[in-house]
Amino acid sequence: MLRFLTAGESHGQALVVTVEGLPAGLAITEADIQRDLARRRLGFGRGPRMRFEADELALIAGIRHGRTIGSPVAIEIRNSEWPKWTEEMNPAPGAPSKVLSTPRPGHADLTGMQKYGFDDARDVLERASARETAARVVAGSLAKALLSELGTSVLSHTVALGGVATPESARPRPEDLDQVDENEVRCFDASSAEAMILAIKAAAKEGDSLGGVSEVLAYGVPLGLGSHVHWDRKIDGLIAQALMSIQAIKGVEFGSAFRQAAQRGSEAHDAIHYDATPGAESGGFVRETARAGGIEGGMTTGGLLVARAAMKPLATLNRPTLETVDVATKESTVSFKERTDVTAVPAMGVVAEAMVALVLASESQRKFGGDSVAEFKRNFESFMTHVGETPSAAGS
Repeated sequence: MLRFLTAGESHGQALVVTVEGLPAGLAITEADIQRDLARRRLGFGRGPRMRFEADELALIAGIRHGRTIGSPVAIEIRNSEWPKWTEEMNPAPGAPSKVLSTPRPGHADLTGMQKYGFDDARDVLERASARETAARVVAGSLAKALLSELGTSVLSHTVALGGVATPESARPRPEDLDQVDENEVRCFDASSAEAMILAIKAAAKEGDSLGGVSEVLAYGVPLGLGSHVHWDRKIDGLIAQALMSIQAIKGVEFGSAFRQAAQRGSEAHDAIHYDATPGAESGGFVRETARAGGIEGGMTTGGLLVARAAMKPLATLNRPTLETVDVATKESTVSFKERTDVTAVPAMGVVAEAMVALVLASESQRKFGGDSVAEFKRNFESFMTHVGETPSAAGS
């Protein structure tokens, strides 16, 4: 299985990510990783930090001459703004120049301060910050590289932002990713994108923030990832947990789940058909719709995987108006302001891609195994040959 761990604070010296479980022989270059990091910085409504803060990569361990060697991969993302924060974030004994005592509603500030006994919200917000997602995107880039060996592609697009929603038919394919990224809000539907930009401008004028929904699509997912046997191995449960772990995500949906809640069973499910064409995906059994999001019984069906993540409006406002309490004086006031965005929904989609890719790659490793990429692919190809048989023959 694939495991990863991130470390680092928003204004610290660096973020670090360690990824364990990648097979040997996987082609990895710094340019590939930087491409995904650059995509995370996209989106109309981002703050000035995205323009001047650079992601300086260093491949520390686990990669030699452009390929993984089977040991844990360690990658550092240095913070180009660190010289401005050496006093405030210095690990040596000392004291900060300013204590943040007016926690932001909707943020981790107050609960984290109470949980750990801090009197300064910076001790909480530095790690709770979405800056940490840069390390996740790095790990996700490695996961995508592994999935590509199976012919699996993961991408995202914005389907709702600031009350504007796209038509469900506007769903990009892997070859459309550049078009999605070129759009200012990473929306595949041009008319919806224009309305979203207007909503962002209106919120920015008032110093407010906006949330939205990103849809993650995974094409070419092998069938049978996950399990119906154990609660903690169901693929939808794993993906939901991964998406919910992203900062500011408050809801997850697969396929058309929320609409199905108001439908009858005769309308809600994906009909199964058989395609006798040699080499047909999923052993020839196909579902022409994706109402279940490509998951049934906690397992991938081999069809299009569809997951959506709903992001709340950011808790830091450019014009602080949210009421709070000064934890030192207990007096009512407004929350402090850090540098912030009007919306981060377009960038959140790139992070959501990474998290879905990490789950799919981990479950692919669990199912197909292999110490090398060549062995991993052999095991996958053998399985796909096996499921090409009829269910009765496969069980004999």
